[in-house]
Order: sequence, then C-alpha cells, then structure tokens
Amino acid sequence: MPHPHIYMVSGKIVAVSILGLLLTTPIFVSATEFQQLANIPDNCAASQELSFICGAQRPEDLAQIPGTRWLIASGFTNGAGLKLVDVKSKTIRLWYDADPPQIRPDKAMYPACPGAPDPKIFNAHGISLRRNSDGRYTLYVVNHGGRQSIDVFGVDANQDEPALIWKGCVMMPDMTSANGVAAFDDGTILVTVQLLNGRTLADSVNGIPTGGVFEWKPGGSAFRLLPGTAVPGNNGIETSPDGREFYVIGFGIHTIFVFSRGDTAKPIRQAVAPGFMPDNLHWDNGRLVLAGMVDDEPACGGVRKVINGQADPMRCPRGYVVAALDPVTMHFSTIAYGTPNPVYNGVASAVVMDGNVWLGSYQSDKIAYRPLPGTPPRPNFQEHQR
Repeated sequence: MPHPHIYMVSGKIVAVSILGLLLTTPIFVSATEFQQLANIPDNCAASQELSFICGAQRPEDLAQIPGTRWLIASGFTNGAGLKLVDVKSKTIRLWYDADPPQIRPDKAMYPACPGAPDPKIFNAHGISLRRNSDGRYTLYVVNHGGRQSIDVFGVDANQDEPALIWKGCVMMPDMTSANGVAAFDDGTILVTVQLLNGRTLADSVNGIPTGGVFEWKPGGSAFRLLPGTAVPGNNGIETSPDGREFYVIGFGIHTIFVFSRGDTAKPIRQAVAPGFMPDNLHWDNGRLVLAGMVDDEPACGGVRKVINGQADPMRCPRGYVVAALDPVTMHFSTIAYGTPNPVYNGVASAVVMDGNVWLGSYQSDKIAYRPLPGTPPRPNFQEHQR
C-alpha cells in the first residue's frame, strides 16, 4: 500500500493518500509525527546511522540554498515535482503548485517554451541552483512530466520562506531525455543525455560511450550536441566557477571527466571514483561533493553486472559513499559512507548542511540525513588519480 505524502502548506498539513485522509488544522508537524497522529505504520523510523523525512518521492537530486535552513529536493516521478525541506524542523512540503503568483514567464528569454509545467505530472530529475548577481537564484530543473524540457525558476530567499517563480523552459531535442543540468553565469545551460543513438545502459557498464552533453545559449533556438562529450553513461554535470570548464560523470564506469568549455574534443582530465559510483555532483564551499552507491558490494554479488544484455538495475541494497573532489588534482577524500541499508537504497546525491549529511535517492520515498561523521575513511577508499 502506498504511503501518504505529507506536506506543510501555508501553515496547514495536507495529506494525500488512498485513505482519503485530509487534515486542515493550522499546525506544523513533521512527516513522522503526522504518521503517528494518523495511526499509519511508521516507515520513517531511523535505520542504522540514517534518519529520514518521508513524502519525498524519489528525491534524486538535492540543492541547498546557501546561508539558509532550506534544501530543495527533486521528485523523479510524475507528480512528485519539487519539494522544499526545512533542515531545522525536519519538515517537507510540495513547493511548486502553479498558483498564479508562481507563474511569471520571461518570454523574451524563453520564447519557444509552450507554458508552465503541469504540477499533476511535473517530474523533476536533476536540478541545479545558481546564484545571480542580485543575490537571488536561478533553479534549473530537468523535467520529464508530459514533455522533455529544462524548466527554469527564480528563487528569492530574501524572506522567511523562499519564493519560487517559474520563468520559462527550453525544450529538449526530439528523442532525447536529459539527466543532469548545470549553467554558466551568462545563462548558458548544459545538460547530459545518458543514452543516444540506440545505446543502452549495458553499453555504459561495458565502458562504451553512450550519450553526450548538450548546450543552449540565451537567444538560441535549440540545444546542440557538443562534439567529443560522449562518455559511458553521461550523468551528473557541474560547471567551474570561472566558467572555463565543466565536469561530467560517466556513471557506467564511475569516472569524472573534465572538459574545457572552449574545446570539447576530448576530456582534459579524468579520474575514477574510488570504490563507488557517483551519480550527481555539486559545489560545496569550494569543493565538489559527489555521492553514489558502493561499486563492489558483497551483499549484492560484487560489482554491477550485465546479465543477458541488461544492466543490473541495482535494487539490491548497496552501501553509499559521499566524497569531495578537488577538480584540479582530481583527488578524492571521503566525507561519509554507510553499509547496505534495507530501507534506503539508490543514493544519488548529497549535501553537507547544518552539521548533517543529507542524502537523496532515485529509488526511495524519503530523504535521509545523518550527523557529519568525524571518523576516517575506510582503508580501501584510497585517494588516487587516473
């Protein structure tokens, strides 16, 4: 039976579930507290080193709003949309509902956008938050809900609770589906497409280049494929602060590739992640933070395999690693790690915030968090370079 999705909306709790339960009492409560109130079996109980906030619906990617208590989570399924998480109170709510105050299209910047996403089917995959010169932010979202697009939002955090305003979108080329998104200061958008030209996930696990990076520039009519950017399983992506480079994760072979913005013919640096499969990466206080599942997981029969032409979907619970990458030396250092957890698998992103490590997952219905550990990394997670 599906668990209810719990949200805080305008000081009220709204629970949407097959039980038809609806509370409108003006009170703030966490997802866990609401489950207890409604006498619903608790699926948010702490497990191993992890605590949880439920109602997230496949929070594949996370982004913190710097200097605030707010965390943004994507929702990688139709209708999951975007969530706003208060890391202090450990509460979560649906953020985008397409109410009129949230819709303010910039038709000059995004003239070909057909309209705002439908919140009933909004499917948010990779996300990227970028600070503007005026102190506000731009949020870029990979959307699979009813269309393949990059939707662009303004975020104003100069108030008690951040405001979200939809600005427009850029449609993906036909027959393509984006995975990760990033942007440069000039508004240029980069997206990864994991699979092109009939390639498969099995190809990426076997080390075959499968996708590419597409670029859209303000004033341009469409995305264009950047030559030389195909890697095995193009996944997470980030840009350098100086605008000269960008970083792409090849998920199939858990390798980070660095490209020059001026010449993408081939990577200028690359490094294999030590012992884990990074999915997403984002800047955090001058370092790139990556997260993903353990590669060689004994509990799951070892490394990810291709069986009968199909890549293992990795439903067997694997441990996870959160690491920092120096993009110049390409050295990794471990921030946190965990062993397989039967109630939380598919770790895909991480944010270090408020003394905790926050984890997103492309498989789970919740966001996980744990104290920032002070323990050294496991011995087999040695820094190395390729």
